[in-house]
Amino acid sequence: MSQKVRVRFAPSPTGPLHIGGVRTALFNYLFAKKNGGDFVLRIEDTDQNRYVEGAEAYIVEALNWCRIPFDEGVEKDGGFGPYRQSERKHLYEKYALELIEKGKAYYAFDTPEKLDFHRKDYEVKGKTFIYNWHNRLKLDNSLSLSNKERKEKIASGDPYVIRFKSPQDEKLKLQDLIRGFIEIDTNVLDDKILFKSDGMPTYHLANIVDDHLMQISHVIRGEEWLPSLALHYLLYDAFGWDTPQFAHLPLIMKPTGKGKLSKRDGEKGGFPVFPLSWTESEGYREAGYFPEAVVNFLAMLGWNPGTEQELFSLEELIKAFSLERVNKSGARFDPEKTKWYNHQYLQSKTDEELAGLFQSVLDDKQIPLSVRNDNYVARVVGLIKERADFVSDFWELSSYFFEAPKSYAEKPVKKQWKEETPAYLQKVAEIINNTEDFSSTNLETKIKAWITENELSFGKVMGPLRLVIVGDLKGPHLFDILAMIGKEACLERIEKAISELG
Repeated sequence: MSQKVRVRFAPSPTGPLHIGGVRTALFNYLFAKKNGGDFVLRIEDTDQNRYVEGAEAYIVEALNWCRIPFDEGVEKDGGFGPYRQSERKHLYEKYALELIEKGKAYYAFDTPEKLDFHRKDYEVKGKTFIYNWHNRLKLDNSLSLSNKERKEKIASGDPYVIRFKSPQDEKLKLQDLIRGFIEIDTNVLDDKILFKSDGMPTYHLANIVDDHLMQISHVIRGEEWLPSLALHYLLYDAFGWDTPQFAHLPLIMKPTGKGKLSKRDGEKGGFPVFPLSWTESEGYREAGYFPEAVVNFLAMLGWNPGTEQELFSLEELIKAFSLERVNKSGARFDPEKTKWYNHQYLQSKTDEELAGLFQSVLDDKQIPLSVRNDNYVARVVGLIKERADFVSDFWELSSYFFEAPKSYAEKPVKKQWKEETPAYLQKVAEIINNTEDFSSTNLETKIKAWITENELSFGKVMGPLRLVIVGDLKGPHLFDILAMIGKEACLERIEKAISELG
């Protein structure tokens, strides 16, 4: 690659960034970093009617949270700015007029009513109306009008658009880095609008001009832009510019595999589809996902490394990534797999790191600081994290380490609590009270020795003991719990349960 690799992510600020957009940004970032290039963020806000307040800031925050920051873009000038299309609108008219000069575009004065009439007329005849070579000379444009008529219309303020003049009877051979060669018959292309009389370009013109002026070498974008590929190739050719290389990423499909993943799928399935929360919709950040887990599962949607490896740090992804290994077909979104990724990243963090994150949950639960120093919380986390997918699971898995159970699970009480249970627990309380070395191993040795000596079954004692300490038949090794909560708490919980359960 002789030209420096420069790629861009160019979202429209019309709402929150979908995870499909985040994946597009990620693949651009990985490709740029793999090839020592630049990753540019450009905001495509020419459609001011659809502009949503706060959407641009959301896009920037989302990329930063995912740790895929852009090298240049809004507020980060790299010498190719401005990076908002609305601040570049003075540039586009010149290029639209250049195409008219070259005979590659023309003025069209057709009113919406007239175009609607033609559409309906074609429909009646069982055809589809396409504005192009086969009817353009019969319509109201500068190809069918004299120079004098055209100038009069513009001078009198008649609304117009500038349309691209699609070639006739040509076969375009286009290359896509993911899909290979694509052949297009130009006779099926319509003469797309490039510029409107209000001074605003359409997406197609602005996009091509910006990519050219920003020296973009590779355009990596979603599959939904494939139908525009022929026009974009033709525009580069019309201007006499070098064409960047194109790569169209596969869609992210619904969990069923049918249709594109949408916000509604997330609402229905109870999983996020946005990186950060937006109005009523929860984001991955707020749902408790780690950014590195989100990046990892997104990378595996539509790309495969060619090995069995599933867990990749960002550095490893950069090293392994190539467009050749991006699939052509859509990637099915699996909410359970996203949880699996988060689980893996949670397990890989240190107990101390996770304890720090868990402290804010303990704040919310108003657990006194006296029972939750960092070392204690880290030890609790070490015992329960294996069963957790998210830090938010920790409380349910460990509340009994911080406070006595407020109630006892109904089914275990029915099954475990017998007439003789209080007497057995009184005896266990005595052993606990008389134990000086309050370690898990010592407690286990003493209590199990008493059970064996009295020829009791372990189930008759251990089940009820867990029930009174935890409130249910769950949790890690029981003697680890006893040692952690301490002698006083053990005795209080046994006494409380005997008086409540009788």
